[in-house]
Amino acid sequence: MERTVVRCAEGHVFSTASFPMQNLGPERLGPGRLLRCPRCARLRHSVPVAHRKR
Repeated sequence: MERTVVRCAEGHVFSTASFPMQNLGPERLGPGRLLRCPRCARLRHSVPVAHRKR
C-alpha cells in the first residue's frame, strides 16, 4: 500500500496509508482533507506535500 506524505494546518508533516477521497480529484473538493494529525492529535486540514526532485 502506497503512503502519502501530508502537511497539516499546523505545519506538521507525516505520512498516511490512505488519503480519503483522493479519487474525486482536486477540481471537485480541492487538494486538502481532514485527517487526524499524530503530532497534535486533532482533526486538521491536511494537504499532500509536493515531492522535490534533486
